[in-house]
Amino acid sequence: MRQKTPAESETVKTEVVCPNDTNPMGILKGGRLVEWMDIAAAVCAQVHAEKICVTAAINSVAFYEAAGPGDVVTISARITRSFNTSMEIFVFALAKNILTGKSDLISEAYFTFVALDNGGKITKAIPVKPVTVSEKQYYEEAMNRKRKAAVIKNTVRELE
Repeated sequence: MRQKTPAESETVKTEVVCPNDTNPMGILKGGRLVEWMDIAAAVCAQVHAEKICVTAAINSVAFYEAAGPGDVVTISARITRSFNTSMEIFVFALAKNILTGKSDLISEAYFTFVALDNGGKITKAIPVKPVTVSEKQYYEEAMNRKRKAAVIKNTVRELE
């Protein structure tokens, strides 16, 4: 099976924070940002898989700084690794204040997607071929995150 590099499906999405995207304090809602990040991750997964993909999990989300009305949010999504049928996508978001020119990392997250065949069934994922040092590091770390998630899942099952 052929492999694809992370660069082949890297996706960048840009949004402007509007007043309806904010909470009563004038801060970008976390849920809205996660929605934007999920869309960027889905596009990345679909370009990599060359199939329709759906979100299987949002493995972690971290919020670092706030964004407000008028800020330009740039979201980057890149596949880190594919497994048998799933793909891990790393996403981060930067907010730029147009008036000051200051940019901040506002969030990062790991999403898991699966590709669907024409009948809507989960299908095999195209393998990822990491090229750069950082791509190879993300690739290895993805296996650790997958193992950790499996341990947590098994622990929850034992507690039921």
